[in-house]
Amino acid sequence: MAGHSKWANIKHRKAKQDAAKGKVFTKIIREIVSAAKQGEPDPAMNPRLRAAVEKAYSANMTKDTVKRAIERGAGGGDNDNMQEITYEGYGVGGVAVIVETMTDNLNRTVGEVRHAFGKNGGNLGTSGSVAYLFSKRGEITFEDISLEDKLMEIALEAGANDIENDGESLLVITEPENFGEVMDALEKAGLKADNAEVTMSPSTTADITDVEDAKKIMKMIDMLEDLDDVQDVYTNVSFSDDVMAQLDE
Repeated sequence: MAGHSKWANIKHRKAKQDAAKGKVFTKIIREIVSAAKQGEPDPAMNPRLRAAVEKAYSANMTKDTVKRAIERGAGGGDNDNMQEITYEGYGVGGVAVIVETMTDNLNRTVGEVRHAFGKNGGNLGTSGSVAYLFSKRGEITFEDISLEDKLMEIALEAGANDIENDGESLLVITEPENFGEVMDALEKAGLKADNAEVTMSPSTTADITDVEDAKKIMKMIDMLEDLDDVQDVYTNVSFSDDVMAQLDE
């Protein structure tokens, strides 16, 4: 996803998350517990945990809820039978899709993920079939583009890789391990991000210009995100402005 289409898709995801906040909270808590269990329980010392905590705050989760989730993970004994599995595949139009899951039943999860792909014209691939098209990075979004000069000064000094301006919003890009330090520097300067996460960013996009294909892709993403075992879904889809206009009708 890139340019205007990227932000339109983020808005779609956020709107969907707001409508199903209970499920979103459950997934974020599961990620916090797992991150705290597998690494340091201090977000400052654990980049994965820091990213999960920032995602929780972006979803308006309370600090007490986040603290309890970290304590659960640090205490051990929770999620002992949970496995983290990543699935890869393609949707219609050659759209690459990565699905990150956390499950206690591999057969159930792969069956549900395969069904979501197949029902919408896609197919589940083998490990590595699309992962090479993505790279993990921190993304910190600001909707106020007048902040660009200040962000350039603070974020780059703190270790950010780049800042992109698409005319509608600003995107601060970091290495995953520098995400926390950059967030700290921005917050110390009084700059509050509209969204912050460590995500999988595509190196190339699959441009979709047919609205029926776009509907199939959106339905597949929705089906995948609705699965209890699915933590995150990443794609390289880019919708044309004309398709976006029709989808918004």
